[in-house]
Amino acid sequence: MSTFENYADRYQCAKLERRDGILQITLHTNGGPLQWSKLAHLELPELFRKVGDDYGNRVIILTGAGNEFCGPRITANDATKYWPDRPPTDTEYTNTAQREMIAMMDALLAIEAPMIAAVNGPATRHCELALLCDIVLAADTATFADSGHFPAGLVPGDGVHVLFPMLLGPNRGRYFLLMDEELTARQAHELGMVGEVMSGDALNPRAWTIAEKLSTRSTTALRNTRKCIVERIRREMHELVPYGLALATMNLYLEKY
Repeated sequence: MSTFENYADRYQCAKLERRDGILQITLHTNGGPLQWSKLAHLELPELFRKVGDDYGNRVIILTGAGNEFCGPRITANDATKYWPDRPPTDTEYTNTAQREMIAMMDALLAIEAPMIAAVNGPATRHCELALLCDIVLAADTATFADSGHFPAGLVPGDGVHVLFPMLLGPNRGRYFLLMDEELTARQAHELGMVGEVMSGDALNPRAWTIAEKLSTRSTTALRNTRKCIVERIRREMHELVPYGLALATMNLYLEKY
């Protein structure tokens, strides 16, 4: 079992603070907004596993640093920036990336404490990290996109192919993934992806207010409710993410020829 002191200062891409059983995870790169990288890919699966193993975490808030939740946005014109040093036909690399992605989804959904996302700005890379939380709050400047996959020439097979058709409905979800769509916070709210939209200044206080209200419930009620409401998502991810990643890897190899 994890203890907060053993992992609180362990991660370069996340700042952790806990008060009265409420853990806030602030994703960042060098203190600024998180810029997706191999470091984040490596660290986040372990972070989520440690958080889930620590029964001192009763409610979790996931947010970003500065004015962006996670970026940068990728377009068709700069797809090579996905990871400039990415060796697309390196078997060891692709196997490692697959293991890390499966581990990240598994570890996030295995967390038994209720999760609140406070989306402080654009979430254009791996916005599923926020949308897999139980309560999603968004600043009015937030946007949601999946720019790191299909627009960058990659198959969106790491879990977004499961999540967005589930959140938006089969047809709307497929449209979102194929059309490089970027939804505003208000649009996301209207479509049911987001629970509340507010000013950026009100976002973190609101997340803490909700967390404090949830934390008045018993630990058993909190943990069993979280397990109950994510089980369908967890099962579908477990079944379909390996298949999606296999297709994504095949695409990388076929692009060589």
